[in-house]
Amino acid sequence: MRKLVCSVIAALFAATAQAQTYVVGVENSPFMPHFSVDKQGVYSGFAREVLDLFAAKAGIQLEYRALPVDRLLPALLQGEVDFKYPDNPNWAQAQKAGSNVRYSQAVVNYVDGVLVPPMQQGMGVEKLQRLAIVSGWTPWAYQARIAAKQTQLTESEDLPAMIKLALKKEADGAYFNVVVATYYLDNIRARPGALVFDAKLPFTRGTFNLSSTKHPELISRFDQFLAEQHEAIAALKEKYQVEANLDSEFMGMEQWKVDFLKRQKAKQTP
Repeated sequence: MRKLVCSVIAALFAATAQAQTYVVGVENSPFMPHFSVDKQGVYSGFAREVLDLFAAKAGIQLEYRALPVDRLLPALLQGEVDFKYPDNPNWAQAQKAGSNVRYSQAVVNYVDGVLVPPMQQGMGVEKLQRLAIVSGWTPWAYQARIAAKQTQLTESEDLPAMIKLALKKEADGAYFNVVVATYYLDNIRARPGALVFDAKLPFTRGTFNLSSTKHPELISRFDQFLAEQHEAIAALKEKYQVEANLDSEFMGMEQWKVDFLKRQKAKQTP
């Protein structure tokens, strides 16, 4: 009898532990400082730290399943994953029609815009005749110009290939997440300042959210977590610079240049 009771307790414990493990579908692509997946499949970056912190506070376990971008949404809608990150209510609305997708409050803000050679900065949208993008991206702010054949899109398979097009002047600008593109140029391509964000060209603001079709109650708990852990999340944003200067005149600049300009302004202040 004692062995039977122990077996039942062990089975109940295992079932409980299993019930507390949830799968987060994430993008299998380099998108630092927001997130990245290495060759061993390990998910890292700002998003991982935020989600791990939530799991610790909520007393649950999260498993990260990296999928190609075009497979991630179907996996959510078909119930293959419990959550999707990142997501946004404005993304893929036609595909989501009729699906009960629940979204969290904003985890982080982002800006998608055009990076150009420094000498071309501020020259106006008329000079943007060839726009490089990563396949699958939609430059919403340029749809009218594209339809009027004033701007031609040049697609690349990934961020490095797109940046190469702009650096070789085979495109007049590159459209991407400003923070991610700047991070790539500064830290991976080792070409800081080779392309700069042009805030005078049309750009789009948005947010990254957590979504689920299966666990609206956990989305509510995640919203509560975002509010309660605001300071901790702000510290992570500062650590990873995921919102670096998004609401300032220095948006998209390399950090060393921002620091220099701030020092210059401080000297000029009476």
